Amino acid sequence: MGSPHWHATPSGLVRGRGIGLPFPGEPGPLNAITDVAGVEVGYSTIIRGDGRLVVGEGPVRTGVTAILPRGKNFKDPVFAGFFSQNGNGEMTGIHWVKESGFLEGPVMITNTHSVGTVRDSVIDWEMKHGATQYPWSLPVVAETYDGFLNDINGFHVTHDDTWHAIDTAAAGRVAEGNVGGGTGMACFGFKGGTGTASRVLSAAQGGYVIGVLVQCNTGSAHDLRIASVPVGQALHQDRRAELLYGADHVDTGSIIIVVATNAPLTGTQLDRLARRATLGLGRVGGTSGDGSGDIFVSFSTANPGADSAPRPFRQGAAETPTAPPVSQIGMLPNWAMSPIFDATVQATEEAIINAMVGARTMTGINGNTIKAVPHEDLKRLMGETHSPTAW
Repeated sequence: MGSPHWHATPSGLVRGRGIGLPFPGEPGPLNAITDVAGVEVGYSTIIRGDGRLVVGEGPVRTGVTAILPRGKNFKDPVFAGFFSQNGNGEMTGIHWVKESGFLEGPVMITNTHSVGTVRDSVIDWEMKHGATQYPWSLPVVAETYDGFLNDINGFHVTHDDTWHAIDTAAAGRVAEGNVGGGTGMACFGFKGGTGTASRVLSAAQGGYVIGVLVQCNTGSAHDLRIASVPVGQALHQDRRAELLYGADHVDTGSIIIVVATNAPLTGTQLDRLARRATLGLGRVGGTSGDGSGDIFVSFSTANPGADSAPRPFRQGAAETPTAPPVSQIGMLPNWAMSPIFDATVQATEEAIINAMVGARTMTGINGNTIKAVPHEDLKRLMGETHSPTAW
């Protein structure tokens, strides 16, 4: 049966494995991104009001997610990579990640119109805590759109919400579904949100851990597949659910995927790793349509101290010249990465399904409702034989 943490979230909500969904690979003890030692996750979840939309007042269905690669130690950057499968979205600070090969500080995720607030608030947190190597900061903040349920133009995410997500970030079990930045999201026509999963490699493959966290707001209702079963075609009977963001055969919305590992990988290798998240997305039916912001970031917690803080070059006549320090790092050979690629694909697939299974039906602005995937119907469906049918 595996760890009980594979089957339920900290609040007792069922996860994909808890309803018997088959997933390949061996999860870590928590089946979460926090199985990578040192990684912490925190949330601010904002749910207020009901009824008619009044911009600036609500209803509010949104939040902030914080992923901290080395906990609150922002001064020790991690090797990092990036991939944009389809760029109809935003991830701030990523130019420096691409240029330098390092990520300094957290990865934050929120709604589309709150990116600026979260970015500024992270800078404020870092400056007040002396948490940067440089006197400036370029935070990585990503987004997906929750305007079907949330008063997105009311700008309800605040400085305090951002700080709360960082300050309360912790190791251990991770909540899923309607939490943090994923609070108001939809996924493949069902209620979506935040999901996570992990994989542990065999000792012969290095024993490394790969963890994934997603904020899922993507996909067409028609295309959802679980273990090759055409779940979307079979379970979507509510045309309103199918047409939230466009036609039922169009992949819209967005997904942010964060991949963490303790394998010793460089920035270029982590670019390669981030690209594999696309294959996990494809397994569940994602096709990255024109309106989908499918943006992925990856990082490795190996090689602490690889990017030391800058200091002045000693060039004065009275000073003894001292050359810059040389970092000694470990790196896997490229041929050893294939099992890590496989694990990333598997954990991404499961994290997306966990985001949907862990979510609950939610009603937001103007009575708009997104239904949760029906667990009993899904269990029944997975036990039967199906072939795709035309709509």
